[in-house]
Amino acid sequence: MPTPTSNNQPGPKEPLGGLGATAVPPATATSGSTTSEAAASRAFSVEGITQSVSTLRVGKGYLWALSLGQFGLFFALLTPVFVSMSIKATELNPSSPETVVGSVLPFGALGALFANPLFGAISDRTRTRWGRRRPWMVGGVLVFVVALAWLAFASDVLQLTFAWVLAQVSANAVLATLTASFADNVPEFQRGKASSAIALAQNIAILAGLYLAVYLVGNLPLLFIAPGVLAIVAIVVYSIVARDELPTTPFKPFSWINLISSFWTNPIKHRDFGLAWWGRFLITFGTFMFTTYRLLYMEDQIGLPQSEAVGVVAFGVLLYTIALLVSAALSGWVSDRIQRRKAFVWGSTAMTAVGLVILAHVDTVGGFYFAEIVLGFAFGIYAAIDTALIVDVLPDPERPGKDLGVINIANALPQSLAPAVGLFLLGIGGGGNYTLMLWGAGVAVILGALVILPIKSVR
Repeated sequence: MPTPTSNNQPGPKEPLGGLGATAVPPATATSGSTTSEAAASRAFSVEGITQSVSTLRVGKGYLWALSLGQFGLFFALLTPVFVSMSIKATELNPSSPETVVGSVLPFGALGALFANPLFGAISDRTRTRWGRRRPWMVGGVLVFVVALAWLAFASDVLQLTFAWVLAQVSANAVLATLTASFADNVPEFQRGKASSAIALAQNIAILAGLYLAVYLVGNLPLLFIAPGVLAIVAIVVYSIVARDELPTTPFKPFSWINLISSFWTNPIKHRDFGLAWWGRFLITFGTFMFTTYRLLYMEDQIGLPQSEAVGVVAFGVLLYTIALLVSAALSGWVSDRIQRRKAFVWGSTAMTAVGLVILAHVDTVGGFYFAEIVLGFAFGIYAAIDTALIVDVLPDPERPGKDLGVINIANALPQSLAPAVGLFLLGIGGGGNYTLMLWGAGVAVILGALVILPIKSVR
């Protein structure tokens, strides 16, 4: 999202009803405020959004609640993806757990792909005394925890698959309405700070889930359910703190055609946007091919017992996260100073491919740690710059919602495809072929780097 400029600062604070909310007088919100507000009004009207852009400054209480809500949801959702699902797969099929993981996770990711826009659209049209977002956030997280309990006690792969689809659908009902609530509450001049808080919370959630697994590796039901209980608390706290006012403006009648159109932006007409989409898709695809099987990789490729592998993976992700935070802070500052995007995105994507190829050939814990540092440093640069590059190539900057939703497909769809393709590559040559799988992931990421080069509208 655009960062504030000297003409885009909030004006004097005036007490309002929301927690920590203050008004921004129109005269001081932006330069040429009348023109920009009219443009925003037209944009939201065309897209069928049901209220105008927020101009209320959110306080620290809201930002802490937002961070807590994001942390709780991703703590509960990603712990199964990165750890507990692999442990459950080993319990159900000790001889070939990667087969279980590779066959179950894609169905859940497909559920997530369709649930996210659907529940976002439904919540736009919800009218209750508790608001329009709260019922879906709170109801969704309760169903999500039921699904996590089902995962923990599933007795076969079929049950595991249905439970994971339910978990992904309900979690994405929460995520879609949580993101919509973010848009409802946070004005443009605070979105950079709020987005940073979200990114930090999500990365800490991954790390927390891995360290929880170190202590609960022998108690699978608790490993699945405990993060879900925390998610309930976090989402309820956010639901209480966040404003959820019903809009007074009319909304467009629901249309399946409108919903389907939100999945598409013409890549021929908007060439640079299409290239940026493929760049995001390919790097997400390549990285998920490894992260899906990271724990099993440590057991099969490095030869560690499961109890030790969980601890090694957790420490590796700690190193990854530290490297990510350092490189993200430095690269974002340098990119803004020299006004360059493509070199950072291309270079970080290529560095990710190098990290994956290193993993293909290491056979020691030290080599794994080194590769994690390389991958973390690379992804920190990518995460800091690629979003800015994508915003720079949006087809219509005045109506970013639809096109950013299309970009989200490049995040979600690879999570469905990567486990299945990874499983296929692992099976070549008799099974356990991590070298081929990681080389395949590296090639996908290199292709993601190459498609960035022809982008013309960004330097």
